[in-house]
Amino acid sequence: MTAFTLSQALRRLRRDRRGATIVEFAIVAPVMCLMLLGAFDVSHTLYTRGVLQGIVQKTARDSSLEAGTAASQQAMLDGRVKKQVTALYNNADIDITRRFYRTFSDAAAAKAEAFSDTNDNGVCDANEPYEDANRNSVWDADGGNDGQGGAKDATLYTVTVTYPRMFPVYNLVGGSNTAVVSASTVLKNQPYADQASYGAAVVRNCP
Repeated sequence: MTAFTLSQALRRLRRDRRGATIVEFAIVAPVMCLMLLGAFDVSHTLYTRGVLQGIVQKTARDSSLEAGTAASQQAMLDGRVKKQVTALYNNADIDITRRFYRTFSDAAAAKAEAFSDTNDNGVCDANEPYEDANRNSVWDADGGNDGQGGAKDATLYTVTVTYPRMFPVYNLVGGSNTAVVSASTVLKNQPYADQASYGAAVVRNCP
C-alpha cells in the first residue's frame, strides 16, 4: 500500500506544473536584468554624447561671435562648457583641447606630417626625418597645432568627459566603471586680420 501510494505520488509530482513559472523566472530574471541594465547604460551614454555635442556646438557659435582667439574669451567659453557639464555630472573629469589648422579641409583630413617611417610602426620616432609643416618643432600625428590659432584659422575644439557609470553593469562583466564621452566641432576664427603663414616646411628628426 505504501509502495503504491509513493509511486502514485511520484507520478502526480511528475505531472504537476504548479510553480514551474517561478522556476523559469528565476532562471531568466538575472539575464533579463543584465540586458536591461546594459540597455540603460548604452542609452545613458548616447544621451550624454548628444547633450555634450549640443554644448560644444553652442560654444563654437559663441566663439565665432565673441572673438574666441582672445585668451580671456577662451577661458570664459571653457568655463561655460564646464559649468553645463558639471550640472549633469558634478564629479566628471572634463578635458578641453584646441588644435588649429589653416583650412577646414586640413582640419577635416587631420593628416599626419610627412615622415620617413623606416621601422614601419606608423609613428615618427627613432630619429626618423619628418617635414615640420607648421614649424612647431614637433611631429604632429594630426597635422595640427596646439591652441586657438589666429585670424581665419580653423580650430578643432574637443571636449572629453570622464565620469562614473550610472549603472554598474560593466562591473558584472569585468569592464570599466567609468565612461568616456567626447564631442568635437570645427570653427573658423574671425577674419579680423590677415591669416598668418608658416613658411616653408623644415626637415627635422623625431626623438
